Amino acid sequence: MKLAIGAGILATIFCLPVRAQTISKLALDQAGAQTVLQAAREMAQRRNAPSAIAVVDPAGDLLAFQRMDRVRPASADLAIGKAKTAARLERPTAEIEDNIDHGRTAFVTANIMALRGGAPIRVNGEVVGAVGVAGSSKETDTDIANAAAAALSPDRQSPQHH
Repeated sequence: MKLAIGAGILATIFCLPVRAQTISKLALDQAGAQTVLQAAREMAQRRNAPSAIAVVDPAGDLLAFQRMDRVRPASADLAIGKAKTAARLERPTAEIEDNIDHGRTAFVTANIMALRGGAPIRVNGEVVGAVGVAGSSKETDTDIANAAAAALSPDRQSPQHH
């Protein structure tokens, strides 16, 4: 009898609906990636700074890419690496470069791109992807990446009132 009761209890437990243990996370879609890419391209053109531009999802996987004319071939890999690092660490690559400059040299061995020019893209405070820019000076790359990362922010899309 005890065996039958035990089997009945186990059967009941295993038949109960199991609530999925998942996390819902926002991610950049292709339309958003193209918006960010276009914002970066326009900023690079205004600054006369041809660039390689990469846009990735939160995992660092490439969604959109462009290497403008007159950009060194190596800049393509640099832009992708910067975007991937900014997405996966959820912070600008400038912070990582600063950490290394201030003695946190372990980052050098972490197989990440520790050069300025990568910026996470945030929507409602959540990282949905990142953009990486390579081709000009580290300051220009950073400015272009930051402007492109802000392309999806709600206040940028609404009319500006001064």
